[in-house]
Amino acid sequence: MTTESAAMHAFEPTAMRPALAASALVTLIAAATIAGAWFFQLVLEILPCPLCLEQRYAYYLAIPLGALTAIAARSGAPRPLLLAGLAILALATLANAGLGAYHSGVEWGFWKGPTDCSGPVVNLGSAADLLSKLDTVKVVRCDEVQWRFLGLSLAGYNVLISLLMAAIAAWGFVRTAKR
Repeated sequence: MTTESAAMHAFEPTAMRPALAASALVTLIAAATIAGAWFFQLVLEILPCPLCLEQRYAYYLAIPLGALTAIAARSGAPRPLLLAGLAILALATLANAGLGAYHSGVEWGFWKGPTDCSGPVVNLGSAADLLSKLDTVKVVRCDEVQWRFLGLSLAGYNVLISLLMAAIAAWGFVRTAKR
């Protein structure tokens, strides 16, 4: 590869480099989504339940992995490496969509949620400690929606966003595999 062809490759449009476009877009969407989740939590004081916190794991994976995959694509890394990064992004975000759908079903009462955030309250301790515990602990239940917009809860929006990211990563995978 000559210096001139390497320079041309570095400035190739992103439309011609699906791994770069897909991984960069997934990274941006994941970063914006997690920033929105933190805004709801820290500014609007809509506290996350345990299932909400679990749904954030995929974003915490997608941001650095998507950035690394984009950097690798920009640097001309081997195709198997790019395909592995995109496959992990697609699978992680698809699994997260499944977790979000499960959480949405718990919120709508279609099925029972985990007992730690939607079951009966047990082990309250002694009666003397009960009042002090009630003053300091805010229990966020997984089966109670704290906020809805256009009929969807945050878990519902997580499903849509995760499916979008999975589709983008899958598109990047397929297009990169065909190159």
